[in-house]
Amino acid sequence: MSAVAITRGGPGSLPATGGLVELSGVNKHFGALHVLQDVNLSIARGEVVVVIGPSGSGKSTLCRTINRLETVDSGTITIDGRELPSEGRALARLRSDVGMVFQSFNLFAHKTVLENVVLGQVKVRRTDKATAERKARDLLDRVGVGSQADKYPAQLSGGQQQRVAIARALAMDPKVMLFDEPTSALDPEMINEVLEVMQQLAREGMTMVVVTHEMGFARSAADRVVFMADGRIVEEATPEEFFGNPRSDRAKDFLSKILKH
Repeated sequence: MSAVAITRGGPGSLPATGGLVELSGVNKHFGALHVLQDVNLSIARGEVVVVIGPSGSGKSTLCRTINRLETVDSGTITIDGRELPSEGRALARLRSDVGMVFQSFNLFAHKTVLENVVLGQVKVRRTDKATAERKARDLLDRVGVGSQADKYPAQLSGGQQQRVAIARALAMDPKVMLFDEPTSALDPEMINEVLEVMQQLAREGMTMVVVTHEMGFARSAADRVVFMADGRIVEEATPEEFFGNPRSDRAKDFLSKILKH
């Protein structure tokens, strides 16, 4: 395993609060819309949680509250036993422990692939540039785009850009990785190359929260499936339980519609 590989924490590695990420009584409104309703969720170190549900159920908002891209109206969110600060340097520091991969890549267009992966290490982690570049090249190799290091994002396919975005997030040594529909903007033939990288991260023990429509990934990589509808967590189960025997009518209805296609 390379120096940048991630190892799964042992049974004694959980913080005192229980989960690495804890959401307790979280509520969020957008105007009159109550998008998160009393959400409670605990994510253990090394656990892969896949969040699924119909459009508008609050999945992406849930994901974005974990690194405070969205503020919450009430409730608490803690990462490794520390509550999310509201703003300032403390928030920037904690946010750097939470890698985020969006559906739209969000790479800096005027910087090369290598520069994109180096930037956060130097600016936030204060890593010296030579060390940051070595680590960036290792990570780009690891996600299969090492040969693209000197190109600009616009010269890459969507799948390659998304793998660069994953490498950039990993370069910060995050405690948890958030994926907000990371394959939804990709052409079908590019989806698998990104899912394969995510599968590898899951096997290596990275703590992951993944909002996705990819049910194959949920079946094969998730430790737990969280099903949301109307801003609430309706049920949580292992992939085998959820796909084989969903308990709620909402989940049964959802699965009957998507698994027919």
